Amino acid sequence: MITKPILRDVPEGFTTERLLIRVPRPGDGSALFAAVMESMEELQPWMPWATQTNTVEDSEEVVRRAAARYQAREDFMLLLWHKTNGWLVGASGLHRAQWSVPSFEIGYWIRTTVAGHGYVTEAVLGIAGFAFKYLDAERLEIRCDEKNGRSAAVARRAGFTLEGILRHNERHHASGDLRNTMVFACLRSEFLT
Repeated sequence: MITKPILRDVPEGFTTERLLIRVPRPGDGSALFAAVMESMEELQPWMPWATQTNTVEDSEEVVRRAAARYQAREDFMLLLWHKTNGWLVGASGLHRAQWSVPSFEIGYWIRTTVAGHGYVTEAVLGIAGFAFKYLDAERLEIRCDEKNGRSAAVARRAGFTLEGILRHNERHHASGDLRNTMVFACLRSEFLT
């Protein structure tokens, strides 16, 4: 068993039926910026980082920092590229690593113009398989605001179990209102069966 995460050999990408899912690379900032700007209205209610308009340069910094954290095995941001047309359809990844378990949280968002076509569910299933195979994950979580029905639907379609609702556990990033967080999880034994 590998005890030091940085010594793990982890692929920088993989494919699903319609997606190339890979670590961000230098030069991806402009595609990320375009996808975020197109989707800002849908992202703002749920994503604290989507509360301000950034620049292409800011997005380029995000992808370069994400690539460095991936190499250090600290965080695993992944970009979702359409295999046929090469278009960035969204982003996902494995966050909040607890290597002692190991467990990770899967986060995701999808570009507005391709929402509703199953790309996020496809990505979550691919990323879960990746985490169980290459990171020896025992537990994966998806957390979302109780009011974010679309995100909760993805977790359910991907076979994650609602374990509970954390009541008034955070303040909403924009309104400051107390919010509830749904916690979904999938264990290695559940995913492989």
